[in-house]
Amino acid sequence: MVGDVTLMGAANNAQRTEMQGAQLAEDFNQFLVLLTTQLQNQDPLNPMDSTEFTNQLVQFSQVEQAINTNQKLDDLVSLQIGSAAGMALGYVGLDINYMSGEAYYDGDTPIEISYALEKEARQVTMNIYDEANNLIYTTAAPTAPGTQRVTWNGDHLGGGKVESGTYKIVIDAFDSEGQNIEKATAVSGNVSGIESQNGMVFLLVGERAVPLGQVINAKLPGSPSVDIEIDPDLNPDPDPDGDA
Repeated sequence: MVGDVTLMGAANNAQRTEMQGAQLAEDFNQFLVLLTTQLQNQDPLNPMDSTEFTNQLVQFSQVEQAINTNQKLDDLVSLQIGSAAGMALGYVGLDINYMSGEAYYDGDTPIEISYALEKEARQVTMNIYDEANNLIYTTAAPTAPGTQRVTWNGDHLGGGKVESGTYKIVIDAFDSEGQNIEKATAVSGNVSGIESQNGMVFLLVGERAVPLGQVINAKLPGSPSVDIEIDPDLNPDPDPDGDA
């Protein structure tokens, strides 16, 4: 079974490989001392059979090659993670649109919510829930097929603004026969940093950790919004109801 590759795991593996190399060198030195002692004290009339220590030398060589291979693999893993982290750093400070059914509201900046319908809908409703799964905002949304955009300013159903935090966005879309329409959702946010989890580098958007693969586009804060196209089949949520 292959374990997850992480920054900490890569560092631990590299340290383990280095320790194995040092232990092999020590064992080999001890082997040479024993071999030299045996050769010095052998009976000239009944010399030692060289087959055994030749086999041991071959085994030491094979172990050394395996350790060298592990060292090169450790170096490649570290380079790969470092490269991904370097690329992710380029997003820090930018506004991004990313595939997700959850968004972070900072208490001030409106969130652009984009969704795509595979066909015309009779009714579309955007519902927003807090972390306790309480409905805090709802509104009718465009019903045309393709990618649509709605802006949420942090408004609360009871009036005023919601507090900063992570909120779940659920787009309910139904056709003329009352059947659920396939859709996908994307949200906007500002990248404040990066982190690594289970071998993947994530962008930090408030309390959210966003995989690089879910990013649709990026722009400088204050730049005009850019229309995006979303594939309705690319639902980022683990279940069809949009639950996190």
